[in-house]
Amino acid sequence: MSEYSVLDHEMVPKHEIMDESEVKSLLKKYKITLEELPKIKASDPVVVAIGAKIGDVLKITRKSPTGGIAFYYRLVIED
Repeated sequence: MSEYSVLDHEMVPKHEIMDESEVKSLLKKYKITLEELPKIKASDPVVVAIGAKIGDVLKITRKSPTGGIAFYYRLVIED
């Protein structure tokens, strides 16, 4: 029996770890600090599956039949 990955589920949007330059651009664009980003816990199954660490910023790409594609951002924090 093969092991199931949470990333394979159709309801789980694409999650990517952003690099430092992308994070700087994001914070500058929205005129916010890192701490002002919405949070996601390090124990979240997707965070674990993609190997993100505390302090990483994730870019989440969601598809919607009415809204097209939207990007969401989350800061990985301790539990």
